[in-house]
Amino acid sequence: MQWRALVLGLVLLRLGLHGVLWLVFGLGPSMGFYQRFPLSFGFHRLRGSDGPASLASGPAGRPGTLGGPSWLQPPVPAAAAAAASAGRRRAPRRPGPGVCGPAHWGYVLGGRDRGRDEYEKRYSGAFPPQLRAQMRDLARGMFVFGYDNYMAHAFPQDELNPIHCRGRGPDRGDPSNLNINDVLGNYSLTLVDALDTLAIMGNSSEFQKAVKLVINTVSFDKDSTVQVFEATIRVLGSLLSAHRIITDSKQPFGDMTIKDYDNELLHMAHDLAVRLLPAFENTKTGIPYPRVNLKTGVPPDSNNETCTAGAGSLLVEFGILSRLLGDSTFEWVARRAVKALWNLRSNGTGLLGNVVNIQTGHWVGKQSGLGAGLDSFYEYLLKSYILFGEKEDLEMFNAAYQSIQNYLRRGREACNEGEGDPPLYVNVNMFSGQLMNTWIDSLQAFFPGLQVLIGDVEDAICLHAFYYAIWKRYGALPERYNWQLQAPDVLFYPLRPELVESTYLLYQLFDEENPVHKSGTRYMFTTEGHIVSVDEHLRESPWKEFFSEEGGQDQVEKSVHRPKSHELKIINSSSNCNRVPDERRYSLPLKSIYMRQIDQMVGLI
Repeated sequence: MQWRALVLGLVLLRLGLHGVLWLVFGLGPSMGFYQRFPLSFGFHRLRGSDGPASLASGPAGRPGTLGGPSWLQPPVPAAAAAAASAGRRRAPRRPGPGVCGPAHWGYVLGGRDRGRDEYEKRYSGAFPPQLRAQMRDLARGMFVFGYDNYMAHAFPQDELNPIHCRGRGPDRGDPSNLNINDVLGNYSLTLVDALDTLAIMGNSSEFQKAVKLVINTVSFDKDSTVQVFEATIRVLGSLLSAHRIITDSKQPFGDMTIKDYDNELLHMAHDLAVRLLPAFENTKTGIPYPRVNLKTGVPPDSNNETCTAGAGSLLVEFGILSRLLGDSTFEWVARRAVKALWNLRSNGTGLLGNVVNIQTGHWVGKQSGLGAGLDSFYEYLLKSYILFGEKEDLEMFNAAYQSIQNYLRRGREACNEGEGDPPLYVNVNMFSGQLMNTWIDSLQAFFPGLQVLIGDVEDAICLHAFYYAIWKRYGALPERYNWQLQAPDVLFYPLRPELVESTYLLYQLFDEENPVHKSGTRYMFTTEGHIVSVDEHLRESPWKEFFSEEGGQDQVEKSVHRPKSHELKIINSSSNCNRVPDERRYSLPLKSIYMRQIDQMVGLI
């Protein structure tokens, strides 16, 4: 039956995701499903020869809570840490009886590869071109399977219901079903969302066919109430990406041109954005309403509360549209929202909350973290700077990143050296910086990728290893994981891509011959994974003076610490990437003792 084929396809999709991670780290024939062995090697806690268990050590070697990680403890202020370590040198730590050294592992494994650590043998295997090509083709096959079945069984509806093997759109019978209605707008979402993926895979004939279908069949004149954020990153972003691919004179992905193309996708993007604009009207703060009806505007019973990420992650798509059209309206409203949120941050910590009232500016949700409600706000501060070159975006990002390091980051100072728990970013109160809970969510797995973009590669490696260890334990990332209890708090996995994206940005690349890497053009991915070329055309902004005259520019200048030119260079210099020595680039990303420590802390060993 058709539904059986679809269920099989979903299983293959999950196996493929495991396979990608397996290939990156050499998990062996288990295809990424971590095998738990009944053997006990006697290292329940990491010990050095001169002190207590490392897992009970706090940031910079400071003792933590016995029996639990030091992430429960507030971070040590920089000045205090410096004073505590002044004039004191530690002797090199040597493996004690509680740490399995290389010789021990050689003995346990029957003498094979004597002298090599078990982690080195497991993870340091090569990723040969033939295997890489096989996995590339498997990923391509999974996409084709999903796309073909959507077109066969669901188009023109928004997505395929795999259980019933038929299409579905908005839930008209239950307007409160926001999980569906926020995303599905009755505009062939899957087809629109897949356009640039078809191009990246080099399928010019299907890309051209799909573009024509979108032009001829998709309309936004629908009585659908959608989330502004979701419509922006999924639909607007894809239309702009596909338009740029069609009109690119270099055509790096093959011939993706459309005969008699008259900028129809750009006009459709404009039409959609105009229908989203009412969300920005009649708000006292300039922060947009979370939802809008594409035909009638903001619903009369609309919620006045929105999350920071939803309201503050529109600048990339709106900015691209403005600069392609030469119309400042869209970038201006998106920037106004970002600046309004920025000016509401805590004066003491510099942190933002996760839910705000758009009329009063009052923080309804005071949790500050890197996951749901805040994630893409930080992401788009940096990516907006990369695309548009506006210094105020970089300055806001640098200030936000410093606050994140000061109040959210726990664990030892360096990723790959020293004592204490591995680095982790926790959820705190935006005003006090005090720990609010002991869970992280799967959306936070985007952050290592963002750290790669700013050159903080060492910290990215360590944080990625922690999420990867959770993946190994469960075969997926739980939606919410309690790091104190070493157990999931929310027990489902909606195929989120954040860990895969961070893995891609750290490894780069899986498909080395793809034009994304070979064409000489620099590319960036939006938060929804739509590809955008980074070129000078998008850095041309004839309306800078307009922003300044409106007062928004002046206001943000007063509230942002402006680093001096040499500070900007240091914080964002690509030379930070050189902190990873050449001899480590093809070996373990972390020293085996730290990888083992992370595995212990998530309950793998």
